Order: sequence, then structure tokens, then C-alpha cells
Amino acid sequence: MIAHILIVDDESRVTNAVRRVLAYEGYAVSTAANGESALAIARSKPPDLVVLDLMLPGMDGLEVCRRLRAGDEGVAILMLTARDAIEDRVMGLEMGADDYLVKPFALEELLARVKAVLRRRHPSDISREVLRFEDLELDMATRQARRGNRSINLSTTEYELLALFMRNPRIVLTRGVLMDRIWGNDFEGGPNVLEVYIGHLRNKLEQQSENRLIQTVRGAGYVLRLPDQG
Repeated sequence: MIAHILIVDDESRVTNAVRRVLAYEGYAVSTAANGESALAIARSKPPDLVVLDLMLPGMDGLEVCRRLRAGDEGVAILMLTARDAIEDRVMGLEMGADDYLVKPFALEELLARVKAVLRRRHPSDISREVLRFEDLELDMATRQARRGNRSINLSTTEYELLALFMRNPRIVLTRGVLMDRIWGNDFEGGPNVLEVYIGHLRNKLEQQSENRLIQTVRGAGYVLRLPDQG
């Protein structure tokens, strides 16, 4: 079962960054910029966990937390706050939050908190997802890839790039889509970073002269498919 996570924050940079990292981990992600929208989404598609900012326009995070908890005792809530005052944290927990995280935070820490809260709230729902394409496997829990009988060690960026391809097999992903999903639209690195990482992945996936799986589509982008599936 894929957990559904709702992100509620009016800072688009925070929302986009959190959405990307959770989507890469295989979660289904929805977003809302205010409390009213969050509650509407929660009613139409109940989330397993809500990442909820305390400081929201209009209805604040504490009231959203109270209403979410009143409507669904099972939903997990991770509260984000820019204020590190003990009374703010205590109030959030008293309103029903399972955990809190102070801004600014590292995305790795947020991901660890999300996994911990989901394990506590829904221990029976945690499943190990393995993506497969032909003889290639990617274990989302360990971030370990396998091709046939051999293991492939991946860097964080290589893992994220391969996961994106494996979630969209046989679909041409444009350079713009790949850059936005992996590095974000505010990336300031070199213009050839995508080609460099595609090269790294191909070298690792084809180390024993296996068929190429990541194909170049001239003038468009890249696609995960066998050479004869064009």
C-alpha cells in the first residue's frame, strides 16, 4: 500500500522541495497552501499523514490540526514550525500532532520523521516497494539496484533519477521535466549535469555489456525502454 501524504504550507519553495523528496520515496503526495484547502482535500482523499505548517494564512495550523484529528483519529500529523518556543511545541502536541520539526530543517531529517511517524501510526501498512523493469530492480527501502544477479550501488542523485525513469517506463521524459524533478527549477549548476548523470547511470547499468535501458530521444529527452521498443 502506498501512503498518501498531504503537505500544507503557504511557502511554495518549501512545498515543492518536500513534495519532490516524498515523491522520490514513492509516496502519493497532495499539497495545499491554506487550511481550508487542506481540509477539503482530507475529506475527498483522506491522507495517511499530514505535513502541516503552524503559520498559515487564515486558519492557522493548530486549528487545522484540531479539525483533522476530530475528523480522523487515525491520520498522522507532523507539524512544521518556524518558532522553537516550548509552548508552541507543547500546544501542537496537545492539539493532536504526532511530532514536530522546526524550520529550517534538512530534507533528510523530515523524511526520517515521516517514516517514523508512519511506522508508529500504521505499522501494518508499511510495505517494501520494489520497482521492476525487464531484468532491473530498484528497492525503494534500501535504495539498492540490481540487474540480473549483480548489485548496483547508486549515489543519491543516481537513485532519484533511476526511480523517476522506473516509475515512468516507456514514457519519454523531457530534459526540462528531468531537471525540474531532480534538481528543481532554481538549480544553478552546470548546463550538462543531466547528461553527466545519465552517463553515470548507463555505465553502472551496462557494466557487463547488458542491453542499454535508458535511451536518448533526439530533440525530446530520454526514455526507459529496450533498444528495440522505439
